[in-house]
Amino acid sequence: MPDRLIRALVSEAIGTFTLCFAGILAISAGNLSGNSNATSLTTVAFAHGLAIFVMVAALGANSGAHFNPAVTAGFVATGRMPLPRGAMYVGAQLAGALVASGLLAGAFGAEVAADGTPVVADTVTVWGALVLEAVATFFLVLVVFGTAVDERAPRAVFPLAIGLTVVLDIMAIGPLTGAAMNPARAFGPALVSGAWDAHWVYWLAPIVGGIAGAYVQHAFLMERGAPTTKTATRGGPAPAEQRFDGI
Repeated sequence: MPDRLIRALVSEAIGTFTLCFAGILAISAGNLSGNSNATSLTTVAFAHGLAIFVMVAALGANSGAHFNPAVTAGFVATGRMPLPRGAMYVGAQLAGALVASGLLAGAFGAEVAADGTPVVADTVTVWGALVLEAVATFFLVLVVFGTAVDERAPRAVFPLAIGLTVVLDIMAIGPLTGAAMNPARAFGPALVSGAWDAHWVYWLAPIVGGIAGAYVQHAFLMERGAPTTKTATRGGPAPAEQRFDGI
């Protein structure tokens, strides 16, 4: 396996580990500390958003900083990443989420992982949750493509823009669905805790929303440079689109 690919997969695992580690601890902070004020929607939202912000900035040069199978699905669906590489990215993301969830469960008990597993609120139907998760992930991947892939966007803005999109999504739908927007973020703590209620929602909705967001940018909103002869021959993105694709 080439060194560059190994660095990319390790980066994907570390980034997803960070997201799950910070997110699950933020959700459980009140119970673990005995101070109910330690957990709020704001702290949970910013723990997830800041984790993405700093890890995108730190690791984006290695892997493109997907940290989310829904983001990777968007790149594969639009031809910016080969399917086998995308599958390896997803495997690394799931591994990072599982290690973070297992570590926290080992340190504090499986109930911490259970608390950190996204769940559909009693007042929301499964189909309502499907729509909310799909739309929130659409926003996320739309921003990824619009700020990180489109070379017209200022290069320095994309880590913050992506992180803040996670924040706004969690503030909007967190109390309703847990605002996973990320199959790996749901899978890791679910596997450790056995909390599988409506788990399929957290795979189907983000993948559908992520691919939709990618296609809206790819097909309608982004200006793509004419491909070189080499690009046209092998397929894939034109050079102007290669800034943040992880290929």
